[in-house]
Amino acid sequence: MRCFPAILVAVLLASASARAQTPTDLQPLPVVPPSPPDMAPLDASLEPQVTITKRDGNTVEEHRVNGKLYKIKVTPEHGVPYYLVDREGDGNFSQETMGSPEVSVPTWVIGTF
Repeated sequence: MRCFPAILVAVLLASASARAQTPTDLQPLPVVPPSPPDMAPLDASLEPQVTITKRDGNTVEEHRVNGKLYKIKVTPEHGVPYYLVDREGDGNFSQETMGSPEVSVPTWVIGTF
């Protein structure tokens, strides 16, 4: 019972110091802007389709968009994978290996009119 008054005094002093630290020039928070409208679902035809086959111990991945073949990745059974890429879209594929100095910039079609 003797420590009860000491605890009560400590609590009152702590609450008084907490009230003294509360700022008096508070501003209201700004109004939260509305959320953006729902996005339209992605067109499944724009997603690349990948076909993986095994040929003579090699793994061949054919990458297509809208049914058009644009990249082939060949992974030999014992060796470094290489890519055949159609850069111009004319059906002529050029070979590329990982670490080649040529940079392949994505040329995806965002939309057509």
